[in-house]
Amino acid sequence: MLNQDFFNELSKKIQPYFIKGGSHAFDHTERVYNLALKLSKNKEADLDIIKASALLHDISQLREHNKECECHAEDGAKLAEKILKEMNFPEEKIKQIVYSIKVHRHSKKIKAETKEAEILQDADRLDALGAITIARMFSSGGELNRPLHKPEVPFDNPKFNISTMHGFYSRILKITPETFNTKEAKEIAKERYKFVEVFLDRFLKEWKGEL
Repeated sequence: MLNQDFFNELSKKIQPYFIKGGSHAFDHTERVYNLALKLSKNKEADLDIIKASALLHDISQLREHNKECECHAEDGAKLAEKILKEMNFPEEKIKQIVYSIKVHRHSKKIKAETKEAEILQDADRLDALGAITIARMFSSGGELNRPLHKPEVPFDNPKFNISTMHGFYSRILKITPETFNTKEAKEIAKERYKFVEVFLDRFLKEWKGEL
C-alpha cells in the first residue's frame, strides 16, 4: 500500500484541472474520496486503486464543460493514466484505475465489474443525493439562469433544464437506493433520498402558499 503522502501530492497536483467554484469544484472530489474510504471498510478492495480513482474520476469535468471532450469519464481515464505513470504509480494497478474511472458515470448506466469500481460508482452517486446536492442544484441553476420552478410544465417532461425543480425530478430522484451496488451505500442512499423528497414536498407546498 502506498504512503498517504503520495495521495496528498496527487491531490495537490490535480487541483488546477478542476472548475473553480460551481457545482463540480474540487470539493465534490474530496467528498467522493471520503465516501469511497467509508464504503471500503471491511471490504477486500485495494485502497490504492480506490484512493487514486476517487481523486481522478472527474479530472476531465472542466474539459467536458469547455467542450474539449465529449465524455469526461472516457477522457479522464486517459488523462489519469498519463498522470499516474508520470508519478511512478504501480503499473499493475493503473489499468484498474482507468477502468473504474471509465465506468463511474451514472448517466451511462454501466455495471461495474470490480469491487473498486463499484465503490467509486456508489461514492460518486451518493454525492448526488442529500443536502449538498440540493445546494449544488440551486447553485448550478443560478449559474445557468434557470428559473427555480415552472409549475405549468409537468414533471414528467424529460428536459431537466426547464427549471431547477425539473432537474430534481428528471435526474436526482432517478438515483434511487436500489441502483447502488453495495449494502452500505444503499443504506446511506435511503436516508439521503428521503431528505431530498421531504425538501421537494416542502418547496412545492411553500410555492403554492400552502405553508
